[in-house]
Amino acid sequence: MTAIVAHGGERPAAYDRSMGRHTYAQHIDAPPEVAFDLWTNLGRQREWIGGVTEVVDVTGPVDVAGTTYTVMFGSTRSPTKVLEAERPRQFVVHFGNWILRGRNSATFEPDDGGTLVTVTLDTEGILAAITARIFSLGSWKGSFRGELAHFGRLAEIEARPGLEDVLEDGTN
Repeated sequence: MTAIVAHGGERPAAYDRSMGRHTYAQHIDAPPEVAFDLWTNLGRQREWIGGVTEVVDVTGPVDVAGTTYTVMFGSTRSPTKVLEAERPRQFVVHFGNWILRGRNSATFEPDDGGTLVTVTLDTEGILAAITARIFSLGSWKGSFRGELAHFGRLAEIEARPGLEDVLEDGTN
């Protein structure tokens, strides 16, 4: 089962007020390849990222640096550019609009038979820092921590078809 962990133990998300940095880590019971492939499947982002309605204007393979795409949150657009992609280890993008803008880095490391997914968000600008702070609080479904937990459950289901009945918690 998923658990938010870092370096072998539970901990709250890290927040560096001076840089607008938020870091979350979670162990999931799925191989890094499965986690990476799900994370970079643009058509499925709306399954765990709150508010995403679709991804449009994809210019190339998502696992290639330089590829751009736009994440839609209703009518609000968030242009995104892939900065680094190293399957199955790392995926880094720059994203943003007037509400939330910055750099998002996800790493996928083998961890005790599964994967430790670590996500770091570095915001740009005061409004983005405030918005990110709001979404960093707690583990509710639309929070960063809640989204990562839901992503973990989806990756575990991908790794073990039929597991959805065991993991079902009503958040789908």
